[in-house]
Amino acid sequence: MRCPYCGYEETRVVDSRQDDGIVRRRRECERCGKRFTTFERPEILEFYVIKKDGRRERFDRNKLKIGIVKACEKRPISHEQIEDLVDSIERSLRKRKGVEVTSKLVGDCVMKKLKRLDPVAYIRFASVYKKFDDIEAFEEALNSLKNKK
Repeated sequence: MRCPYCGYEETRVVDSRQDDGIVRRRRECERCGKRFTTFERPEILEFYVIKKDGRRERFDRNKLKIGIVKACEKRPISHEQIEDLVDSIERSLRKRKGVEVTSKLVGDCVMKKLKRLDPVAYIRFASVYKKFDDIEAFEEALNSLKNKK
């Protein structure tokens, strides 16, 4: 494995864990000494997301992660927590029958899991996903959070 910091090809595995078929390895570069994490996951059948306008798009794990990272920006949420969240969402979607899911199902799944992780990240994601047009939409979302606590 090549070091992402200095490019040296020799790294050693410091720690290795397996969770739901995904192997997480902490590695250390033998030249610069910096540590980084790699994830190994089996390549699984692709599935598709049916968009609101009827288009079908291949599920893109990275696109999902980018949306979640934006919602979690400047929040006390670690990279590992985000990876775990994305893994959990992808697992939930793959457990469903068939090879297609709606974008609504994906968004609802993200919102449900973000709500438990961080309420601010949840509101940020919801504001984009639900296309809040005015302050009242934010107030409704905030009130629903307050009422459920």
